[in-house]
Amino acid sequence: MPRQYWQDPAREALADRDFMAWLPIDFHNGVIEAEVKAGLAPGAPAFARGFVGLAFRYDGARFESFYLRPTNGVADDQVRRNHAVQYAAFPDWRFDRLRRESPERYETAADIAPGRWVHMRIVVTGAQARLYLDHRASPVLIVNDLKLGADLRGGVGLWIETATIAHFRNIKVMPQ
Repeated sequence: MPRQYWQDPAREALADRDFMAWLPIDFHNGVIEAEVKAGLAPGAPAFARGFVGLAFRYDGARFESFYLRPTNGVADDQVRRNHAVQYAAFPDWRFDRLRRESPERYETAADIAPGRWVHMRIVVTGAQARLYLDHRASPVLIVNDLKLGADLRGGVGLWIETATIAHFRNIKVMPQ
C-alpha cells in the first residue's frame, strides 16, 4: 500500500477501509480461495499488522470480508494473538465496532505469520460465511449473521490495509 494512503491515528480513529483491488464479478453464494502472504512495509507504524484479506459481495459501496493480521499470529501477547483473524462488513460494521459490541465473536487466533503463505477458503451461503485456513477441515471462524444480509451480491476484492506489502496467488472464485 502506498505510504500516502497509510492511516494516521493522530488525524483519525483507526478503522477498516475499502482499499482493495476488486474483481467485477457477480458473486452471491459460493467459494472464494486464494493464497495470501503479507508483511510490514519499511517504516511501518507500530499499529501495522500486515493486514491482508478477501472481500466479497462488493456492490460498489459495501462489502463483507475476512482478513488476517499476520504479526498478531506470532505476538508474545495472547490478546493480540486472539485478534489474528477478523470478520468485518464495510462501512458500518468495522473491526472496532464489532470488537466493542460483540467481543471475541468476529475474530480469533490462528497459526499465521508475516512472510508466510496462507491458504484462505471462504464458503458463503446466505447469511453465513466460514473461513478455513491452510486446507484444514474445520473453519477457523464462522459468521452466522453476515451484517449486510443474505441477499447482497457483487464483486470479490483483494483487500489490504496500512503499511502492508501483500501478495496474492492461485485466486479462485466459484459462485453457486
